[in-house]
Amino acid sequence: MAYVVYEVESTRIATPKPYGKEYYATEAAAKAAKTRMEKGKRWAGKELAVAEISVYKLCVEKMVKKVNLMSGKEYYESVNTPNYCSPSSEAYWSM
Repeated sequence: MAYVVYEVESTRIATPKPYGKEYYATEAAAKAAKTRMEKGKRWAGKELAVAEISVYKLCVEKMVKKVNLMSGKEYYESVNTPNYCSPSSEAYWSM
């Protein structure tokens, strides 16, 4: 099992650095990381929570509506989708 730390309001996965570790092997490690993140500058003042990855993906993670840049059709994608992997961005279509 793996665990994630996420921001409660937006449900985005919280990482200690911009490209930091997203998943933790144990719940204790995730809770320790959550405590460190709450004390740091990046996540100060935001409510964070810990969840098992399968519960997070099925029940917690929000989907956002976006528009495909090429076809103009609306679709839903995860809030954690990087910009370069999203068909709504120019970076996706220029690869």
